[in-house]
Amino acid sequence: MARRLFLERRTYRQNRLQDAARLLPVLALVLFFAPIFIRGEAEPGGPQLATWLVYYFAVWLGLIALTAYVSRSLVRGGEIAPEPDREEG
Repeated sequence: MARRLFLERRTYRQNRLQDAARLLPVLALVLFFAPIFIRGEAEPGGPQLATWLVYYFAVWLGLIALTAYVSRSLVRGGEIAPEPDREEG
């Protein structure tokens, strides 16, 4: 029988946040390039252009917010209580 590894909740959450941070660039690529494949051969400057520009702006803002959340969570979770000062001598 394989022994199960128990991770503290904090450690597990940190690992998942690190995974999310690694996947954010991939998510950004998918979200930015998906409309190119969806739009296909639409006429240039058509009425849908404004819609796609709003989409890109919303994705950009969303990625900034998501990155800020993940970054702050990683920094906050990585803080360790400082050790009390010891006198050497």
